[in-house]
This record gives sequence, structure tokens and C-alpha cells, in this order.
Amino acid sequence: MAKILKIHHIGIAVKNSEESSAFWQNALGLAVDHTENVVAQKSKVTFLPVGQSEVELVQPTDEDSTIAKFLTDRGPGIHHICLQVDDIEGMLQTLQEKGIRLINSVPMEEPGRKMAFIHPKSTGGVLVELYQVV
Repeated sequence: MAKILKIHHIGIAVKNSEESSAFWQNALGLAVDHTENVVAQKSKVTFLPVGQSEVELVQPTDEDSTIAKFLTDRGPGIHHICLQVDDIEGMLQTLQEKGIRLINSVPMEEPGRKMAFIHPKSTGGVLVELYQVV
């Protein structure tokens, strides 16, 4: 049976990742590990490790992206929580069997990782990402 391994990261929607990272670096002492342009998600993500987890600052790169729409509707803030799992396909199958509404019934794949999202209507309003390192 698939299981959750840890909280992988918390995604925070921001308008400007450079400005937002200043707080995390200067006030809290976190260091930026790297920044990625995630073309499929139309976003730029800044990674700030915290122990075995990360804070991810997610900035839209296109006004048509889901992050841009989130910022328009809700403003900056926590966008999603990401749980690392050992078997994403197995976890998705279990959730479907339980009648949980998914955004992705098949994981998206990028080099070294697979991801899928659970719809907030099934989680009490929280967007949950499932993540598997491959």
C-alpha cells in the first residue's frame, strides 16, 4: 500500500520571488538553493530548504497561469502543501477508490519526479500535491 513519507514542501504564491525571498533570507536566515523556470506550470519557483522540506516561492511567468489566477483571486499566500509518497500511482488509485476528487488522475512527469494534485473540494479547501522522487 502506498504511503506518505514526509511533507516535501509548502508552495507559496508570490508576485515577485526576488522581493519575497528577501523576508525568508534576511528575517529567517534561510538560503535560496536554486530557482527553476517550470514551463509546464508557467511559473518560476525559488527553493528554500528547511531541514528535510522546502519552502517554494512560486511566481507566475504568464498571466494565464493557475498561479496568476490564484494571486488575482486570493492574493499572495500559501498555495499548496506537497506530500512526498513512495508510490504515486498506488496513492492515486487508493484515493480514486475512496471517491476523492483529483485534479490529475495520472501523474505529470518531469526528470526525476512525478506529481499529481488532489482537488481542494475533497480536502477541506487545501490544494494538496503528491510527489514521488524517481
